[in-house]
Amino acid sequence: MASSFFALFDDIATILDDVAAMTKVAAKKTSGVLGDDLALNAQQVVGVSANRELPVVWAVAKGSAVNKLILVPAALIISTFLPSLIAPLLMFGGAFLCFEGCEKIFHKKNEKKKHDEDHKKNISEAIDENKILELEKEKIKGAVKTDFILSAEIIVISLGTVAAANLATKIGVLTAISAIMTVGVYGLVAGIVKIDDFGFYLISKNQKILGQTLLKLAPLLMKFLSVAGLIAMFLVGGGIVVHGVHEIADKVQSVLNLVLSILPEVSFLKTIINASLEGFVGLLVGSMVLMFVELFKKLKAGRVSS
Repeated sequence: MASSFFALFDDIATILDDVAAMTKVAAKKTSGVLGDDLALNAQQVVGVSANRELPVVWAVAKGSAVNKLILVPAALIISTFLPSLIAPLLMFGGAFLCFEGCEKIFHKKNEKKKHDEDHKKNISEAIDENKILELEKEKIKGAVKTDFILSAEIIVISLGTVAAANLATKIGVLTAISAIMTVGVYGLVAGIVKIDDFGFYLISKNQKILGQTLLKLAPLLMKFLSVAGLIAMFLVGGGIVVHGVHEIADKVQSVLNLVLSILPEVSFLKTIINASLEGFVGLLVGSMVLMFVELFKKLKAGRVSS
């Protein structure tokens, strides 16, 4: 009996060692997506009132946790019974990210046009509280939707590192990665959105120089993250599409080789140019999807009106 207990304990310890080692490998492979995830989610609180920043971050974090509760079992089931579905699902997610990026640009352009038309109107009017909460819910919904795609990519990449492992190790690694990524991303986002509050706190404690520096830094950081989040959509989405379609991957590689043959041999240039090409592919894919979506909306509206 005692020997059986110690054998079981030894098996558990071995599994935990495997989980720890493979989680480190998976964390390294998904670190790039983590950066994109951080930028995209920090972008979601841009324009949210200061007293609602943390509640919005918390709401998205809870949505992200639910996403992973759905995705981890789904990934395990698909990898076991329908492994051929993983690639098409990733492609769909990549195209959707590209579409979202283009949609954000399209909406910003329309908002600017509307702002110019209404320039003489008083834009400082108080907005109805219910309207604010409605817009906040839309932001949270959009953030959770985007998180679902990035979380799916993180889990699929992690799944690739444990493809040959037993089921217990797969479950352990995917669970660990999901927890680390969720806490890491939304913990950092919560810290970033409260930089200005910390600046005011430092000023109240007579640390005026540091406090004022943080107050100046906070809006610049948020603007940077807003732009970085938008770019990340094209980089991640375009990267998924490029790696998923061999014909596109070959074309990108040909262009990359051509450009590198002209430029001086510098190691980091290959990474920058490759990312730029993938981002360009993402922009093209997103533009095409957006065009079809807008066309479908117009056709649908025409049928309804007739």
